Amino acid sequence: MQTTVRPHPGISSDRRLTTLARHINKFGFIPGSKIFFSNYFGKTDLLHIKIPGLEHDLILRNGSSDAYCFNQVFLDLDYDFEVEIKPAFIVDCGANIGLSSLFFHKKYPQATIVAVEPEASNFGMLQKNTAAYPSIKPLNFGIWNKSVNLQILNEGSENDKWGFTVKETETATKDSIQAVTIQEIMDMYGKDEIDILNIDIEGSELELFSSDYESWLPKTKIIMIELHDRGRKYCGKAFFQALFKYDFSINQYHRGEIIMCIRNY
Repeated sequence: MQTTVRPHPGISSDRRLTTLARHINKFGFIPGSKIFFSNYFGKTDLLHIKIPGLEHDLILRNGSSDAYCFNQVFLDLDYDFEVEIKPAFIVDCGANIGLSSLFFHKKYPQATIVAVEPEASNFGMLQKNTAAYPSIKPLNFGIWNKSVNLQILNEGSENDKWGFTVKETETATKDSIQAVTIQEIMDMYGKDEIDILNIDIEGSELELFSSDYESWLPKTKIIMIELHDRGRKYCGKAFFQALFKYDFSINQYHRGEIIMCIRNY
């Protein structure tokens, strides 16, 4: 079967050269070059990429936004905060294809990681990427502040696989998904505390932090979050108003689009 090269969408030649240099600087000349050319000029639908420190290849979809996600997690190191605890229980909300969960596994191999992703094609890739890591637990749910049915609003293009948003729907359909709350996840795994709660849920943080967070927020030690006020107004307002009710430090920590907040426990 003939294969075609699908160049990464939306990146200029100059930016490709800069990105190649960054890959080489981060991973070394030969591994960095291999990762870059696989990621941007691979000839197969699924790209297999070896990352130092992970036992198995990462799998990305060729010509999709997976490369952006890869750069955010493994090149820009947006989640590479230094923390004073040894995390044992991590909840990764909006895990997409599992790259952030794999980063957390690489950094905290002793931790149990619950990776929550609502969208079916992303969840399928999440399962592929984490199948060899029993400490990563994939869940096909949407994150919300109560148990309801959710509808995915923007299915996106073939290339854009990380911008899905959801809304409540009154009845369950073949296209709807089930929501899960943070407290329900804690109950599923018999946990009284969350060491790290990572949140990248494309605007659903507005609902998550508007109500019914009192049972789990004071039991969360560290929050890493990407806020989406550019798409939904008042996400940041809801988040910070909820945190102000508890003893979190919220001003010192920022990498890329990620803010880290630490509870003073």
